[in-house]
Amino acid sequence: MKYLFSILSLIIITLIFTPGRVNAQGCVAISGKGSFSIMEHPMLDTNLSAGSEKSWIFTSSYRYFRSFRHFKGTEEQKQRQVLHNEVINWQNTIDLSLTRNFNRFWSVTVGIPYLINTRSSLYEHGGKERHSSYSHGFGDARVVASRWIFDSRKVHSGNLQLGLGVKLPTGDYGYRSYFYNVTPSSRPVDQSIQLGDGGVGIIAELNGFLHLGGRFNGYTNLYYMANPRNTNGTRTFRETLSPTLANEAIMSVPDQYLARLGASYTLSGALSALTVAAGARIEGIPVYDLIGKSDGFRRPGYIFSAEPSLNYSFKRVNIFASVPVALKRDRLQSVTDKENSAKTGTYVIGDAAFADYSINFGVSVKF
Repeated sequence: MKYLFSILSLIIITLIFTPGRVNAQGCVAISGKGSFSIMEHPMLDTNLSAGSEKSWIFTSSYRYFRSFRHFKGTEEQKQRQVLHNEVINWQNTIDLSLTRNFNRFWSVTVGIPYLINTRSSLYEHGGKERHSSYSHGFGDARVVASRWIFDSRKVHSGNLQLGLGVKLPTGDYGYRSYFYNVTPSSRPVDQSIQLGDGGVGIIAELNGFLHLGGRFNGYTNLYYMANPRNTNGTRTFRETLSPTLANEAIMSVPDQYLARLGASYTLSGALSALTVAAGARIEGIPVYDLIGKSDGFRRPGYIFSAEPSLNYSFKRVNIFASVPVALKRDRLQSVTDKENSAKTGTYVIGDAAFADYSINFGVSVKF
């Protein structure tokens, strides 16, 4: 509740919300740092998605989730909630983006998120008392150039859009908060609520839609962000919990990925259209980066979710809402876990807290 007024104020100021943000739920993926710029349902409005002549689209979105269920691998650590020593993250993200359509094929999108995060734990505050740490501010910006493969005037059965861009380290990746019962009391917040990751990321995207017959359409979004930087120099203080965690003293700069696949049904009116969609998505952080080393502390893993959604479009406005619900959560063994397993001769794997679901809604307006 501490930042409720700030959240509401930002929503009022932005006025419109975008179908353009998808991020993983919980401590696994370093969520909300401006990494993702995937279209919500590119088949819904060809004026917004399949190429339009020299137009602007201003978009924004809001996303919320609460992560609290701890997993090692796919096994939930239910005792954490019984003992009341689970870590709880509340994460709010408002993302703003502006797209310039140059013609039916080419467009460029620039976006940046604003994050408001709270993290409640015991182990970060001496282990005996539960306290919270906080972070809020702008995250990592992104610039993505995209091209539709087919001419929307000639091909109506579907289209593919390729995107290539960069994620810029504009978010504070060493954000500090107050911690109780530890020295020093001012420390960097946990990796999961840092505002940035400190890396210049390489973004690759593929968005597509296909007419399936009648009022049915299929859609897909594929996304990968490669972070060549190894570590960012931000201290985790995990080595103070145990000498065996010395290799986790500095934060890693990990890659991120996401894939979505689904189908939609559209009810069209004279001036508007309502679309109901259902699909699946998988998102997360890999154990090893595509480019460069993978040292330092990260929580690799993935979330597989069912994703129902609604979309309503009228005139130049497109409104959406979706609630991805987690079906499978898997905290993978990290590089540092594998190193410690080799040193001790026993299997070592860290845990991560996941959410049950996330809430997303937004609006996109074309000028």
